[in-house]
Amino acid sequence: MRFILSSSALNSRLSTLSKVINSKNALPILDCILFSIENGTLTLTASDSENMMKSNIALEESDTNGSFCVPNRTILDAVKELPEQPLTFEVNLETYTIKVIYQNGMYNFAALNADEFPLAQPMTDNATTITLDAATLNNNLNRSLFATAQDELRPVMNGVYFDLTAEALAIVATDGQKLVRNRVLNIKSETPSSFILPKKPAMLLKNVLPRETGEITIKYDERNAEITYSDGLLTCRLIEGRFPNYNSVIPEGNPNKLVIDRKVLLSALRRVTPFANDASQLVRFHLENGLLELSAEDIEFATSAKEKITCEYNGAPMNIGFKGTNINEILNNLECDEVMIELADPSRAGLILPTTQPENENVLMLIMPMLLND
Repeated sequence: MRFILSSSALNSRLSTLSKVINSKNALPILDCILFSIENGTLTLTASDSENMMKSNIALEESDTNGSFCVPNRTILDAVKELPEQPLTFEVNLETYTIKVIYQNGMYNFAALNADEFPLAQPMTDNATTITLDAATLNNNLNRSLFATAQDELRPVMNGVYFDLTAEALAIVATDGQKLVRNRVLNIKSETPSSFILPKKPAMLLKNVLPRETGEITIKYDERNAEITYSDGLLTCRLIEGRFPNYNSVIPEGNPNKLVIDRKVLLSALRRVTPFANDASQLVRFHLENGLLELSAEDIEFATSAKEKITCEYNGAPMNIGFKGTNINEILNNLECDEVMIELADPSRAGLILPTTQPENENVLMLIMPMLLND
């Protein structure tokens, strides 16, 4: 078997696929990338037994169809330092030896039999299909992933929840202290369905989607999901269980509304938060007419910080505490110029929303307050 392809195309695909492979695998074949050639197209596949990712490359030249496996580290190290150039692969499928010829040299290494590589489980007939724009999915995952939990006791909190209803597709994540709810208003279904995408495949998608411009198809049933994009697909096992009723924790009608420049608030928080207690990270928000005062202190080390910012606020004077790192993360994961913070009282959750919502979307972030001692 002989085929020719671009070194940079191979390197970029291998860099993405290598993130699927675990550092330790029960099956040695899972340390490998599967190479499959059919009708002039090379399909690369990586798997960790729960997630499987495929990527396609058009070959400049190929003489036959066939499959073989290559140790991930071997092939990645071989191509990552090469400048853009054609690579010629000569593969003997009887002895499983590979010769890679490049401009000023060559590599020789061993391949493995492709028959041992695990195959993805086929989707069931009752699978649901969603189609959405790559940029929309990318933006929603970017806004949501930081709010996922790492909770062994409640694994349903460790992923991103997709909730398809008659009103919209909601993409939700929460760790119990902060919550993100994105609603894609132009995707809806009279037959409600939902699934929880684990963090690892969500992160894998996050690496792929910025290069995509078309539509993404998500097909899912009770146990698995198959996500198809322009040059490949990702199949994964879903998190089983019931996601918390996220709408029930979102307060409605918070009367006190603060409008402020997102970057100004973020900069002030970055200056004030380092002076907060290391354990609590408590930052106090003091609100009065047209003014926000941020303050933090660590009594044990006799450090404190205070900063005043002008803002739009006409509500009741209020002192409320938030974990500085949490509100920093929320502001970092919004793309807008100004945010609106809606508050009721110091014991109830605050809502943070962009003053200008993305087209056909509604973005809401929630943060739980911290108890103030005074």
